[in-house]
Amino acid sequence: MNMFTLAKKSLLNRKSTVLLTLLTIAVSVMLLLGVERIRTQAKASFANTISGTDLIVGARTGSINLLLYSVFRIGHATHNVSWQSYENIKKHSTVKWAIPLSLGDSHKGFPVLGTTPDYFKHYKFAKKQPLAFAQGHAFKKQFDIVLGASIAKKLGYKLNDEVVVSHGAGNTSFHHHDEHPFTVVGILKPTGTPLDKTLHLPLIAIDKMHDSGAHAQVHEHEHDHEHHNHDIDLIGEPKQITAFLLGLKSRIGVLTLQRSINTDEKLTNNEALLAIIPGLTLRQLWEMLSMVEQVLLVISGFVVVSGLLGMLTSLLTSLNQRRRELAILRSLGARPWQIGMLLVSESVLLTATGCIIGIGLLYAVQLTTATQLQETSGLQLSFTWLTQHEMLLIAGVLLSGLLVGLIPAWRAYKYSLSDGMSIRV
Repeated sequence: MNMFTLAKKSLLNRKSTVLLTLLTIAVSVMLLLGVERIRTQAKASFANTISGTDLIVGARTGSINLLLYSVFRIGHATHNVSWQSYENIKKHSTVKWAIPLSLGDSHKGFPVLGTTPDYFKHYKFAKKQPLAFAQGHAFKKQFDIVLGASIAKKLGYKLNDEVVVSHGAGNTSFHHHDEHPFTVVGILKPTGTPLDKTLHLPLIAIDKMHDSGAHAQVHEHEHDHEHHNHDIDLIGEPKQITAFLLGLKSRIGVLTLQRSINTDEKLTNNEALLAIIPGLTLRQLWEMLSMVEQVLLVISGFVVVSGLLGMLTSLLTSLNQRRRELAILRSLGARPWQIGMLLVSESVLLTATGCIIGIGLLYAVQLTTATQLQETSGLQLSFTWLTQHEMLLIAGVLLSGLLVGLIPAWRAYKYSLSDGMSIRV
């Protein structure tokens, strides 16, 4: 009978204690792998929020602040950008496409984005993945609206439903534009980005809603039927926009155009504008959050240490109760080092079994909470097998279990050499 078989039979004789120890180790491993998986995939999801956009341009502010409100819909712009500045930069010889963004409205706490149909053509996420529609199509009329996947699911909206937009961001709404209800014409597929929680409508609709002139209101009212039945200019010429995205003909000119926008007053119509490179700013933002990343790793490490200490406590506590069992093994010819190896084998077996159960718990929890996690946090965890780094973490846990097992093994070895190890009947 080999050592692991003997260790298995010995553990089965102490089922209650062993089950509690296994559960402690399994939960510890599940939390370790869960934190690591959330950390790495959150970082990947964070970096994949926007792709294929060379520059983001907005009013002069911090680069991270510009990224937060234009891409993540967090915070507010300090100033707007004039339409003239947008047109000047759009006509630059290196610019391939430009997408204006207008923020500041909301619907039941979700941000509303005014833009143009080009947004659905040029905006990319992840590794240059284009936006795709689960239902319907991009807006074609002034009072059409396109919903992100999370909004449609959470609020139960379907195609042809009417949506009323409110002035004011977040949960603070100052005025409901109920005189201008929008019709849902498209629902985007999930992207795992802030787009899932954004409502998209034509840029001209934003301008019309905020036009406080009585003549403009009458004009809209008289042509409401026309707006709903005929294609119109979805861009118009608004006075201001919040920011805009740029795609260049060649990435070689990114730094040159960025410097021109930041310094050339003629190009920017004497406005103080800021152009940022999304990928670079995303990395800077993540570096600011690296402390949180490290704290998560430390916490998960302490959880595993707690689980292993629980196993050590269990083995040491049972060791005094098992001295009779060890004495019998000694009398049957087992050598002191074999007694020690038995305790090490039990420790390794407990740790390995706990790791297997922990991995199973990880996938079970991920499978049952993936949808809710994506809806609440926008984090989309891929259901993949363990990565190389996760395998190294498991190997580290197994090695730690082996080292922890050496402590009771050494004590058992000493017992087997002492005179007190004779059989007591």
